[in-house]
Amino acid sequence: MPAGNKIIKWIEIKEFLERIREYSKEQVECTNHTFFRLSEKQRKIYTCEKLKEYLFYEQPFLVGLQNNGNYAIFYKHEKNKFIRIIIDMNIRKVNIVTFYFIEQKQIPRI
Repeated sequence: MPAGNKIIKWIEIKEFLERIREYSKEQVECTNHTFFRLSEKQRKIYTCEKLKEYLFYEQPFLVGLQNNGNYAIFYKHEKNKFIRIIIDMNIRKVNIVTFYFIEQKQIPRI
């Protein structure tokens, strides 16, 4: 894993949820980079709105601060799959940098 993506600090889930709820859904944006890993078919399913739903309505099971200042948020997805959403939070908005699906063995150890 590149040094910038390495998790340097674990964040309490309650603390993260309080912080993300300080923003409105309108303040959360996806970038061109957000969906670069997906096929056209997947892009129809996993929209920016769908990712916002994860951030605002789903309960993560793990949140970490990466060396590059971004947050890595982990959610259960379906079956034995998980989703890792990378966000950049600043004073005015939240950028969803990227996301990808991972297997249990790819979840960082606390």
